[in-house]
Amino acid sequence: MLAHSWRVGRSVAGAVAWSVVSGAALLSPATAQAAPTTSLTNPLFGPSNCEFCHLYDNADVDSDDAPYAPLRTWQGSLMANAARDPVFWAGVAVADADAPGETELCIRCHSPRAFLEGNGGATAMDDLTPAQQEGVECMLCHRLVEDLEVEPGNAMYSLDDVVVGTNVPRRGPWDFTDGVPEPPHSWINDPYIGTSRMCGTCHDVTTERERVDDAGVGLGVTFNEQRTYSEWVNSAYAVPGEDFVSCQDCHMPQVVDMPGCAQFANFYSHATGGRRHDLVGANRFVVQLLQEEYGSSGTNAIADAFFETTLESMGAFLPTAASLAVDGPSDVDLSDGLAGLAVTVTNNSGHKLPSGYSEGRVMWLEVVAEYGGEVVASSGAWDGRGGIQQDAQLRTYQAIGEDFADGTTFHLLRNNHWVVDSRIPPLGLLPDLQTDPVGDRYTLQGDGTWPNFDQHTYAFDGLADIVDVTPADGTDDLLTVTVRLRYLINTPEYIDFLGDEGLAAGADVATLFDLAGGAPAMTITEQVLEIPIVGFGAVVGTTGAASSSGANTTGDSSTGALSSTGPATVDSTGGSVVTTTTSETGVDGTGGPGQNDDDPGGCNGCRTDPRQVPWGLLMLPILWRRRRP
Repeated sequence: MLAHSWRVGRSVAGAVAWSVVSGAALLSPATAQAAPTTSLTNPLFGPSNCEFCHLYDNADVDSDDAPYAPLRTWQGSLMANAARDPVFWAGVAVADADAPGETELCIRCHSPRAFLEGNGGATAMDDLTPAQQEGVECMLCHRLVEDLEVEPGNAMYSLDDVVVGTNVPRRGPWDFTDGVPEPPHSWINDPYIGTSRMCGTCHDVTTERERVDDAGVGLGVTFNEQRTYSEWVNSAYAVPGEDFVSCQDCHMPQVVDMPGCAQFANFYSHATGGRRHDLVGANRFVVQLLQEEYGSSGTNAIADAFFETTLESMGAFLPTAASLAVDGPSDVDLSDGLAGLAVTVTNNSGHKLPSGYSEGRVMWLEVVAEYGGEVVASSGAWDGRGGIQQDAQLRTYQAIGEDFADGTTFHLLRNNHWVVDSRIPPLGLLPDLQTDPVGDRYTLQGDGTWPNFDQHTYAFDGLADIVDVTPADGTDDLLTVTVRLRYLINTPEYIDFLGDEGLAAGADVATLFDLAGGAPAMTITEQVLEIPIVGFGAVVGTTGAASSSGANTTGDSSTGALSSTGPATVDSTGGSVVTTTTSETGVDGTGGPGQNDDDPGGCNGCRTDPRQVPWGLLMLPILWRRRRP
């Protein structure tokens, strides 16, 4: 039986004894190459070299009835397509214009093969060979060597370049010394690939600008553009023990009793399980764009099944990001408005919500109150054409960087100041300049850690004009309040910016988004309260429209993610409150309340479950158009 050991805490030099097996010989550990690696004597084998054993469809023997083969689950992911992402290349074009020569770091992460083959100066996808467009591929990770002298981040990877037998060994948490037939390639038992530190190789990013404080005074550190790995390191999940959770535990789910290759699929099992190579996050819309470009309706270079596997995995993964609790009054007299609506968002992921690249990303709360099928109050309502409703109560979660000298935003390599970082911290996040929130949203708790939740209270006035549509029946009046946690990875403003920069890659992205109707907002999770109405401020025949307090005014968008352990429970005060719970998994054009009849995303009052809608329908245009100055 093949032994796997994945749950590895922080690596310690000398803690792991490596063994190399080639044929029947037990060899000495290979010497790690000098880090960071800038070129290879023995080039990376492409993913096609792994297909014979690692692209099998074993859904019939997988205990979860889901495809497990590493190449099948990896191929449709943004890891595999990191060098094909059109938004990435539009960002590279802007960065190259701002700081020529500094975008090599981008290529080092998104196309390691291009960098290692001397093509790190590429600034457009057309600069890459077809092989260099494979993104973060199999052999990069399976040849990684830990070097404790190099801090994780900025793709400063060190790769094994020593041939054993006929090839450079594949590294992983495997052991074939107990009589199980060996694979047809040399191998090294190295648990490093199962550690979060390995993921940190690329998932902490630092630019060359010195970070400054709110007064423009230098802080003596370079700009912490992304800190996903460090957010995990400083969280409670990185502490060894029963509560320890690694990056792989969430992004590469364990598969029980499954081997890693077809050779063993029907003969051997793994008592400790293998790992799916889903590697999914929340960027669903770009995966769909990639399928349109490279799937059967495009160049047919990548089978639709790969993209569909990734989209299915995303649908299951996104609701695990956060949980939502809503407290409301036991009843409501509309002549007094609606007050005391408290919403709590809890971050269940191992990093901030949202994390990673911050330009154009926002998570927010959408609150919509309805009576008689009509919206009577709202905050942060999403409209496919107009974007996010900007109102005085809008609660957003985002990080906004700028060039302090002139306030310019959306220019990654010019950023040197965080205007705000209101993203929700992970559980147990310790104070650290590199990962602290920015702004006054959060305060340290009694145990010295940042809270992994945010609570916001809403109050809506202007409801006195609501008319009782059934005045003869005093038992059927309910105010339906729907609260959604929404996420948009590419805002219309960011896509407009890319298109308006006058660069070809940005114009291409703007066109792609136009043709697709724009990026739809995703609903991570939602809750619904049905509150009995005990009084109206208007009678039949009264005219006048209800409005929400502060609606359509400039909101707190600067102070406004992902992981929910399924649908959250609605908390409410008073036993007479009727509550229902719904949860959505992925893109939302189904938004239900708060969307108008012209928006194909859904009509008022709809409760369509996207899990019952063919994924292809979710690509229908929502009539979003780029807004020009």
